[in-house]
Amino acid sequence: METKKQIVLLAGTKETRIALSCQLQSILGDYFHIRSYSSEEILPTRLENEIVILSSYLIKREVAHCLSESCRVITARRTVNYEFMDQLLQLPEGTDVMYVNDFPQTVEQSVQTLKHLGINHLNYLPYYPGIPHYQHADIAVTPGEMHLVPKEVKRIINIGVRLIDITTITEILSILGVLDDRATGISERFTEKIIQLSKKLALANQKALQLNEHLDKVLNGVNDGILSFDHTGKITVFNEELKSIFSTDSRQAVGKHIKQIMKDKDLLNFLTDTTSEQSDQFFTINDTNVMVHRFALPAENTMIATFKNTSTTISMEKAARHELKRKGYIGKYFFSDIIGDSEEIIRTKNIAKKLAATDLSLLIQGESGTGKELFASSIHNESRRRNGPFLAVNCSALSEDLLESELFGYEEGAFTGAKKGGKQGLFEQAEGGTIFLDEIGDISVKLQTRLLRVLQEKELRRVGGTRVLPIDVRVISATNKDLASDIKQGLFREDLYHRLNVLYLKIPALRERKGDIPLLLNHFLAMRTTKKMKVENEVVGHLINRSWTGNIRELKNAIDYMLAVCDKEKITVWDLPQEVMRISSFESTFAGEAIKEISVTSEELPLIAPNEEAAIMSCIYSNHLSGKASSRKSLLLDLELQGVKLSEAQIRLRLDLLERKGFIVKAKGRKGTRLTESGLLYIKNEL
Repeated sequence: METKKQIVLLAGTKETRIALSCQLQSILGDYFHIRSYSSEEILPTRLENEIVILSSYLIKREVAHCLSESCRVITARRTVNYEFMDQLLQLPEGTDVMYVNDFPQTVEQSVQTLKHLGINHLNYLPYYPGIPHYQHADIAVTPGEMHLVPKEVKRIINIGVRLIDITTITEILSILGVLDDRATGISERFTEKIIQLSKKLALANQKALQLNEHLDKVLNGVNDGILSFDHTGKITVFNEELKSIFSTDSRQAVGKHIKQIMKDKDLLNFLTDTTSEQSDQFFTINDTNVMVHRFALPAENTMIATFKNTSTTISMEKAARHELKRKGYIGKYFFSDIIGDSEEIIRTKNIAKKLAATDLSLLIQGESGTGKELFASSIHNESRRRNGPFLAVNCSALSEDLLESELFGYEEGAFTGAKKGGKQGLFEQAEGGTIFLDEIGDISVKLQTRLLRVLQEKELRRVGGTRVLPIDVRVISATNKDLASDIKQGLFREDLYHRLNVLYLKIPALRERKGDIPLLLNHFLAMRTTKKMKVENEVVGHLINRSWTGNIRELKNAIDYMLAVCDKEKITVWDLPQEVMRISSFESTFAGEAIKEISVTSEELPLIAPNEEAAIMSCIYSNHLSGKASSRKSLLLDLELQGVKLSEAQIRLRLDLLERKGFIVKAKGRKGTRLTESGLLYIKNEL
C-alpha cells in the first residue's frame, strides 16, 4: 500500500489548529496525511522538504525557525465560518455588536469579510486585547475567542474559527496536483453547506411567522386595547379591541403615525409626553370610557399603552363578586352594619377602620357573641382586598385532620377518600383576599406549626404534596380565650401568637356598652317583623339591667323569644325570658315609676320618660343646637326658666336613667352631656 504524502499545518492557537485540520482532512484526507501544530502548544524542531500551510501571515515570525528553504509554504486566506451565520442574520438591523478577536488586523479583516458577504445590517464595534478605547455593546461576536470577551457583555455569539477560503483551497489542490480529482467534490461540499444554511434560515423564518401569527391571535383575543409605537410615532401594534374604540381597522393603523389615527389632543399628549411620571389616565373616546395605562420599553425605543373599557371592567367585577357571593366567599358585613353609638363601640370601629388600611395579621379578642366575625368582615370590606375573597372558618368546629385538609388542601391519594386530582385549601381559595380563623385558640399544636410556616414564609404545601405554593392572603384571627395564659401552660405557641398578634383589636362586651341596647332592640325588631311593635318601658329596663354574658347573640335570642310569645303587637314584661326576669333588678331601680307603653319601628327608638326627663332632654337639645355643653349646673338654671324645679342630685339621677336608656352620653369637662342618635330621634319625634 502506497504511503500517503504529508501536509503540515502551522497555526497560532490550539482551537484554530483543530478547526483547520478538520477542514483539510475532509478535503484532502483521502490523498494526504495531515500533521498539525500550533505555537500555543508545541512547534516542530525543523521541517525539511514539506508542504506547509500557515493559518495566517501573522504567525510567519513565530514559525520561521521551523521552516527550511526546501519547504513549500502556502499562507492561507481565511473567511468566516458560514455554519453559524444564521445567528447574525437573525439580529435586528442596526444592532450594536462588539467584534472580538486576538489582533487588530484579524478584527478588521473579519468585519470587512462579513460586510462583503452581505451581513452589513449590524453596527460592528472592534475589540481586541490592549485596545486603548472601545465602545461597549450588550452583544459580542467572536470567532471562537470567548476568553477575550469583556465580562460586562450580556450575550456572546460564537461564529466559530475562521476557515480557509475557497481560493486558498483551490491553490493548495493545484500545487498538490489533485485539483481535477477533488474540484467537483469540493464544489458539492460548499453547495451542501450553503443549502444547509438556507434551510436553517428558512426554518427560523417559518417559526418567526408562526410566532407572529400566534401573537396576533393573542393580542386580538384580549379584552383590552393594546397599542405600541416607536420613537418616531409610527404605530407598530394596533389590536382588534382598539378597532371598536377608534373605529379604525388595525391594517389601516399599523405603519401610520399616531397623530393620523388619534385626534384627541389630551390623549396624544398623555401618550407622547415622556417627561410626565403619570402612567394612568381616564379618557372618553367616541362615547367609550377607558382607562389608559402606558409604559415605555427604553431598549426598543417603544411606548406601550393599554386601553381598558371601564364599563366592561365593572361588569366583570360584578360577575366575579357574584360568583364569590354564590360560593359564600365574600364579606357580608360592613362597618355600617355594626349597631351602636356608645363611646366604646365608636372608638372600636374607628380603630378597626385604621387597621383595615394595612395588610398585617390581626388578632381580634372578644367574648363569645360580641361580633368578632362582623368586625373581621367589615375590616376586609374596608381594605384594599375588598374585591378579593373573604373566607371564614371556625377552627373549633372541625377535627384536627379535617381542619388541616380544609386549610391547606391535599393532593390526589394523600389519604383514603381523597378526591381525584386533589383539592385546593382555603388559603389557596382566599388568594388576594382575607381568611378569617375564628376560635384560633382551639387549634392543635401540629396545626399551629403549619400555620406558623404559612405566616412566616407566605407559602404552603398541600397535605401529601411536595410542591411549595406561594400565597397572598391576609390572616385575621379571633379568640375568646386568654392566649397569654395558654402560652404559659404550653397549649399555644408563643411564636405563632406574636405572628397573629401583629395588630390587635378588643371588642367590648355588651355590658360595657349598655347604652346601645335600645338601638339593638330596635334593629332586631325591625329585622324580624314589619309590624309596629309596642314595648313596655319596664321591658327596656330589664334588658339594660342584665349583664348579658352571651352578649349580642344572647340579646338577639331574647328578642326572638319575646316576639314568639307576645300577643298581637305589644311586648310586655311577662314576655321576657325567665332568666332575664330572674337576674334583673330593674324593679328596685325604677320603684315608683309609672309603666307606660312605647312604640318601636325601624325609624324610631323606644323612650318613655317623666315630664322632668322630657324637660331635661329639651334643654340638652337646645344647648346642642347652640353649640353649648350641658352640665348639671347649666341644666339646673335652664329647667328653672321652664318652671321645672329639680335639685342637682335629682338631675344627676335622671341623667343616669337617660344614659342607661341610651339617649345621652355623659362626659366630664368641655364636652359635657350630649345626645345620642337615639336621643336625637326622640326629640325630633316630640317636636
